[in-house]
Amino acid sequence: MNNHLLSDISVESWVQGGPIVMNDLVGSVVLIEVFQVNCPGCFLYSLPRAVELHERYHQQGLVVIGLATAFEDYDKNTLENLQKLVATGEVIGETFKALDRHGLLKQGKLAWPIPFAVGMDRVTAETEPVTDERVLHYARHFLPQYESLDEGQKQTVLQQVKHYLQQKSMKAETFERFALQGTPSCILFDRKGELKDVSFGQIDYKQAMVEHFLAEK
Repeated sequence: MNNHLLSDISVESWVQGGPIVMNDLVGSVVLIEVFQVNCPGCFLYSLPRAVELHERYHQQGLVVIGLATAFEDYDKNTLENLQKLVATGEVIGETFKALDRHGLLKQGKLAWPIPFAVGMDRVTAETEPVTDERVLHYARHFLPQYESLDEGQKQTVLQQVKHYLQQKSMKAETFERFALQGTPSCILFDRKGELKDVSFGQIDYKQAMVEHFLAEK
């Protein structure tokens, strides 16, 4: 795992509970819950779990921050839609469809508030040309096992990465810096502000990990 620090988290805009200077949080255990506004799994599973962890442990020194990002669906995963979500509970796109299908909306809105600080990842226009060198670097960065693949598998991966980069019009700083695989993802820092875990999906061991690092003084 790279030696990332808490200060490596990029927030373009604080929508709730900010602005926060990341280095000011050293001394707390910090859980960055990374989501997209148009991500059903984030709202069905991961964000509710983050709310539970916040409510259970914030008085013991846990700081939870919701970080909205965008690595796809750039027309939906926007700052404007994040602001609507936080201010009114309005959900959009696939998130709305999934929550509605599960009967989890209240008068068409998110049935629960997000009780912790929420910011938007720094998302900028992608201007870098797609070269073979960049494709290879991206493959190695996001797929640690790349070098152990056989030649056929490597070529398949490189083709997929090249296609992805060619259609990628934006880049999200935190998402790429921490080599996240998708959303929901979770980035955990200990009380020293040092990176301890990066996970993708709804991770069962999240609570045990939080408890472990809270116990360290």
